[in-house]
Amino acid sequence: VIASSLQLQAKQIFFCQFAFHTYTTAFTLLNGNDTTKDEKNSLQQKRIFFGLGAICYAALIGALPFIFMNRYTLKSSLTQLVVKKILPVPLFGLTSAFTVVAVRSPEFENGIEVMDRNGKVLGVSQKAGEKAVKETALSRGVLFGTTLFLPAVLMHFVERANFAKTPRALASVRMFMITSVLTGMLPASLSMFPQCGEIKRADLEPEILSSTEDTVLFYNRGI
Repeated sequence: VIASSLQLQAKQIFFCQFAFHTYTTAFTLLNGNDTTKDEKNSLQQKRIFFGLGAICYAALIGALPFIFMNRYTLKSSLTQLVVKKILPVPLFGLTSAFTVVAVRSPEFENGIEVMDRNGKVLGVSQKAGEKAVKETALSRGVLFGTTLFLPAVLMHFVERANFAKTPRALASVRMFMITSVLTGMLPASLSMFPQCGEIKRADLEPEILSSTEDTVLFYNRGI
C-alpha cells in the first residue's frame, strides 16, 4: 500500500500494484465462501484464472494514468495534481473491490449455502452469494481507498506547513500516516458487515422459500 502511494514511474507503479493485488487476491482466494457448489477442480481453476486476469487488469488500470502522462508528455501542474494525487485514490479503491468480485464471481454464479438460525443448511442461493460478494468488495474498497485518501489529505497540510523539510522526512511522515490509517481502518472495514451475514427469506429463491418459515436466513460472508 505504501509503495503504491508513492509518486513513482509508470513501470514502478505497475510492479507495485501487481505485487499488491497479487497479495490481496491470494488472500481473497483463501478466505472466500467454500460452500459454492461446482466440480472442485473446475471451481478452483476458474477462481485462479479469474484471479490472474484481475491482478493484471487492476495493475494496468492503476498505472494507466502515469503511462498516458509519460506517453503524451503531459507535464502541466494540473495534470501532475490529477494523475499523481487525485486519481490514485478512487482507482486504488475501485480496483481493490474489482479483484474481490472477479475472484469470487463463482459464488454469485453458482450460489452459496444458506442456513437457519440453528445452522441447518437449507439450500444454495445465488442471491446470498451476490450479497456476500458485494459486501466484501465494498468493505475492501473502503479499506484501501480510505487508506490512500486520508494520508493524501493530511500530507497536503504537512507540505504547506513545511513541517517536514527534506524528501526523506516527508517520506517517513507519509509512511507513518499510511500505516496508522491502515491499522485503524482494518478492524473498521471488517466490522462494516458481520461475518455471518443475514438475508431476508423473501429475497431468496422459491425453492428455499418453501423449505422454511424463518423470516431471516444466514450465510458465511467470507473476508
